[in-house]
Amino acid sequence: MTTAIPEPFATTLHIRDHCLCLHAQRAARALSRRFDEAMRPVGVTSGQFSILNSLNRPEPPTIGAVASLLGMDRSTVTANLKPLERIGAVVMAVDAKDRRGRRAALTETGRALLAAATPIWRAVHGEIEMGLEGQGDLLRAGMNRLS
Repeated sequence: MTTAIPEPFATTLHIRDHCLCLHAQRAARALSRRFDEAMRPVGVTSGQFSILNSLNRPEPPTIGAVASLLGMDRSTVTANLKPLERIGAVVMAVDAKDRRGRRAALTETGRALLAAATPIWRAVHGEIEMGLEGQGDLLRAGMNRLS
């Protein structure tokens, strides 16, 4: 058995200061906390808002389509839909085109939640964009290339 030689502390500092994954995770957590707090009065989290928004389509999407849009796997989408189903915001149905699949649709309750949360999203998002000093499009483009 070989003994691992620990990395020098300078390496730790370099990773702390340069790791794109670390910085993206920290930013994502900070954004989530900010939006979660803002959306608390309407009773949804930022993640639930994203799911509700992803379902706001002319035709109910498949779970796979929602997963693709949100960058999640299907099982995670299904698990995140369950609390929204319990509060009556979402209804699940068998896909008529492929009986093996399921589609998710907003209910009137879901549409009302989305309508109440969207102005909050607009306000908070606008504040964040202003703080990025015109670099929001550049940041989105970079993140889109990575995803």
